[in-house]
Amino acid sequence: MEEEVMFKEERQAEILKIVERDGRIGTALIQRKFSVGYGTARNDLDELAEKGLLKRTHAGAVSIRTEGVGQSAGIHGLSAKERCEEVKENYRRIAEEAVRRIREDEVVFLTSASMGYLCASAIPDGLRCTVVTNSSSVAEVLRKKPGVRVFLTGGEMEENGNFYDDFTLSVLKQFRFDRAYLTAAGLSAEFGMSAQGSGSVGVYRHVIARSREVCALFPAEKIGAEYMRQLCEAEEIDVLITEESASSTELTALEEKGVKIVRV
Repeated sequence: MEEEVMFKEERQAEILKIVERDGRIGTALIQRKFSVGYGTARNDLDELAEKGLLKRTHAGAVSIRTEGVGQSAGIHGLSAKERCEEVKENYRRIAEEAVRRIREDEVVFLTSASMGYLCASAIPDGLRCTVVTNSSSVAEVLRKKPGVRVFLTGGEMEENGNFYDDFTLSVLKQFRFDRAYLTAAGLSAEFGMSAQGSGSVGVYRHVIARSREVCALFPAEKIGAEYMRQLCEAEEIDVLITEESASSTELTALEEKGVKIVRV
């Protein structure tokens, strides 16, 4: 009996090491790596989540400390540029793939998140397009792109340099977008895109309603994660750009909802 208890503790310790390293883990990986059944894998994650050591998702779990770029207790007060000071390479690859989809003279919306800043930075100088954003950091990068026409929504500026208020929404009503590049804290087939707070809900809903193509940009560790506020249903997303390592179960479920999956 003692050996069984110790084995479980050791297995859970190894699970936490994987989550710390990769930012996420799936139940399928636990089953393969430790030769256990689905019920055991699920119970391990449930117990670790109850202890506050990770956050459960539909297909596994994610780290409570690595929900994005440069996470810290004060991250919500950081601008998109400041969040990118410790940018992960997988975020950069996703942003570069997103920008490759932009065509000449298109009207594009870029999220105020760090992923939007990376997309703005990746736009080649020779590309002619129009970009609308609610982020002063994103607009500042675009200001130096000779082919890009820039619209900054304005409104009452938050501490992080973003705009979300009624003035912002009134400006967004004046646009139609060929493509909208969006990201959030989590994405699942069941709950769609979701965030921890309410600030961006109105902006996302306005942009999605006015976009020909909604493109979600999510690293693997955010796939399957669900948070308090829903930003949109999975069915409202046209394209998801993510990593090869993202949960295959979750990606299949998203494809069944009509989402085209692009892996980088």
